[in-house]
Amino acid sequence: MRISVATVALLTALVSGVTACTGSDEPDLPEPDAVVEALATGLESGDLSGVPFVADTAEDAADLPEIVELMGSTPRTVTGAVGDVRPDADAGGDGSAGDTATATATLTWVWDVTGDPEQEWTYDAPVALALVDGEWQVEWDRKLVEPSLGAGTVLDLTHVRAARGAILGPGQSGLISARPVTRFGIDKSRVPLDRAVQSARELAALLDIAPGPYAEDVEAAGEKAFVEAIVLRREDVPSRVAQAYLDIPGAAALAEDLHLGPTRDFALPLLGRVGPVTAEMIEDDPDRYEVGDVVGTSGLEARYDEQLTGTDGVLVEAVASDGKERELFRIDAVDGDPLTTTMDVELQLTAERLLADTGPAAALVAIRPSTGAVLVAANGPGTKGANIATFGQAAPGSTFKTVSSLALLRSGVRPDDLVDCPASVVVDGRAFENYDDYPPGGLGRIPFRSALANSCNTAFIGEHDKIGGVGNTVLADAAASLGLGIDHDLGFPAYFGQVPPPETETEAAADLIGQGTVLASPMVMATVMASIQSGTTVVPRLLDQVEVSVPEQAPPLTGGEAEALRSMLRSVVTSGSGVGLLDVPGPPVIAKTGTAEFDLDGKRLLHAWMVAAQGDLAVAVYVDIGESGSRTAGPILEAFLRAA
Repeated sequence: MRISVATVALLTALVSGVTACTGSDEPDLPEPDAVVEALATGLESGDLSGVPFVADTAEDAADLPEIVELMGSTPRTVTGAVGDVRPDADAGGDGSAGDTATATATLTWVWDVTGDPEQEWTYDAPVALALVDGEWQVEWDRKLVEPSLGAGTVLDLTHVRAARGAILGPGQSGLISARPVTRFGIDKSRVPLDRAVQSARELAALLDIAPGPYAEDVEAAGEKAFVEAIVLRREDVPSRVAQAYLDIPGAAALAEDLHLGPTRDFALPLLGRVGPVTAEMIEDDPDRYEVGDVVGTSGLEARYDEQLTGTDGVLVEAVASDGKERELFRIDAVDGDPLTTTMDVELQLTAERLLADTGPAAALVAIRPSTGAVLVAANGPGTKGANIATFGQAAPGSTFKTVSSLALLRSGVRPDDLVDCPASVVVDGRAFENYDDYPPGGLGRIPFRSALANSCNTAFIGEHDKIGGVGNTVLADAAASLGLGIDHDLGFPAYFGQVPPPETETEAAADLIGQGTVLASPMVMATVMASIQSGTTVVPRLLDQVEVSVPEQAPPLTGGEAEALRSMLRSVVTSGSGVGLLDVPGPPVIAKTGTAEFDLDGKRLLHAWMVAAQGDLAVAVYVDIGESGSRTAGPILEAFLRAA
């Protein structure tokens, strides 16, 4: 078939038209990458001044600070990626002035809400752009910040506090745990300033606190601040206060839970306190702490704060203008793990009650010989918050004759061997005497057990040559066998005492009666009695999660040695300085009294000690200044054994 020239021309025209329609010759449009990058940078920094917006949306872009204000200082990164670019089909589309086109992009938001890269809040948000007069412009929408946001909706981040782990006793009984309290104070948002100051004085008078300083605090606080006056345990709020504060304008009582012990000062020097993080702590570790955190500030609460605190969670919500909230992202809080101790609540309370009226610094420690469990670590008010129960350092006086007796037994002296107990003895030019009211009938040639029962200083010093002199470690080895003198970590502040090799003969003699360079804590003297009672070296144990073991360098205590010591220490109770314990109900009591001289402000004073064991209980009582072990420490120890 022949094709006419006209037909060929028509086909050529049709083909040319098809080519134009399929876009093989698309216009050369400018790239929107730079604008998308500027948008991402501006959203990340909060400064959108360098971003061109479509005219009818530009004014709304000023809403960005409001949208993210409740996210606080949470770090964020924003990156952008260009998607489709399309010319407007109704325009010429050659990229010249007056042409229009549209483009899309995707923003990737990453919010560092926890500081953990594995817990970031990440999402994509769409971007719409328009080419206006040859320039790409962004169409502002709140969906640029988060794709589900509507008009008037903002982001709100809330930290979800983890519940603090409790400090527990045996059987999961709470030592330090959440307990109800009432916070009394003035809410300045409810009253004018002049009335708030007057109310502060009235509330202070009602609560029996100094009105002047509290009124100054109220005056200096912010206009809407709640200024705390005092925190009282719920059960300690007097009924008159619970009613009368309601009549004071601006006064408020807020109920909450705080981590507290069963009493205000329960085992406080050892267990510690929980309170608001300090400015110094924030400065030292800004990545861990921030204003408003509640942390352990002393004792075990501080040492195990990370374990007890747990990990806070976060909640991000979209909050509409009508207040309705919609969850966008959540990381649940992980509550703190408890810290389990061996401490017995009732025995600790008993010990603290018995020490409450003791003026000088005093402590009582009780240990279970069968396990080494620390049942009581009580400090009296005279310690002024110091933990002398487990970390005190003082000469143990004649309670150390428990150790000296073991050293002499190992040197060959038997409990019923006769030893000399003169009124005084001289070693290397220094005279040693017995205590002032030493029984005259206890002098002379007496059995070794009687020397221990009556605490004859001169008898022990007279035997010092049997265990060696300068530089010997016989006494230190005996101490180690009873748990004294070798330091190791128990997971809490613990002083194990010292028995250094004597440097002079006089020092060697003084060490035998717990003076010289010998030092001990109440805890370690209770450990000595626990070792004697159990027949094996005891290591104190307070925390279930901390493994303890007998140091390898401690010579083993034999059953025969322990039996001889128990027999001799029983004589202290039946016929010696501990006779006051003879009628204590229960299994037989073994004990030893002690005093140690020390000088203070030119005066010669006495530390008063008494140690004992009964059944599966070993106890040490220490009073910093006293008359004697039997008169000062003895009554406290006796009362504790009777209560226990």
